Amino acid sequence: MSEDDYCLIDAARPPKADGPPYAECVLCRKPTEYPESYKGITLCPVCEWQEAQRTSCSG
Repeated sequence: MSEDDYCLIDAARPPKADGPPYAECVLCRKPTEYPESYKGITLCPVCEWQEAQRTSCSG
């Protein structure tokens, strides 16, 4: 079984930005890797990793 067999959550991610301006992280307000024009929740790499750890499946 692969890791994908355990989680049924669809973690759609916004497209990476080619350059500034970057969207702010919704948690810490630091720049993210995503374009400012992206509509939705954006997280910086640190908050994204912490959120993934917090919500990961414990299969």
